[in-house]
Amino acid sequence: MRKLVLFLHASLDGFVEGPNGAMDIGWVSYDAHLEKHAKEILSTADTVIWGRGTYEMMYGYWPSVPSDPSASQHERDHAEWIEKTTKIVFSTTLDKVEWANSRLVKEEVREAILALKQQPGKDMVILGSPRLAHRLMQLDLIDEFKITVSPVLIGKGLPLFQGIEEKISLELVENKTFDSGAIGLVYRRAR
Repeated sequence: MRKLVLFLHASLDGFVEGPNGAMDIGWVSYDAHLEKHAKEILSTADTVIWGRGTYEMMYGYWPSVPSDPSASQHERDHAEWIEKTTKIVFSTTLDKVEWANSRLVKEEVREAILALKQQPGKDMVILGSPRLAHRLMQLDLIDEFKITVSPVLIGKGLPLFQGIEEKISLELVENKTFDSGAIGLVYRRAR
């Protein structure tokens, strides 16, 4: 059975977005080591899970990266990976998704994720989409939490964890410390 993995960057005080919204993430301690870490995480996945907002933001950016002369090699590699990767978009308001290898799911999230887990393939990764991640946490559908914690306090924004009403037990699988002071944590759902 495939795993559903949450991969997000968080501040030490537990926020995944700053107070100015979805792209208020300039505080993430992103460097070559964190790039390598992200690439390792994504190498285990062949499907990305997004909500509407993250899909629209990503679709507005990544397809243009290969033709951007200022793009780094890491950005070009990621753009190539994401173009080929299956993208599942959960939205009740979109009528269609146009990005290559994308599929729109309008049905109930729980049933759709459980059906996707039964399909053959590599891991599925929630890449961003913290609001969808909150819903998936509430439904206890996430199998692994891969969180990088940046050494910064931002005071307010969108919390990493929100709306969880029952205990979800986790076991630490891995932790890494990066030169930037960021920490990579991997927790598996204890079932």
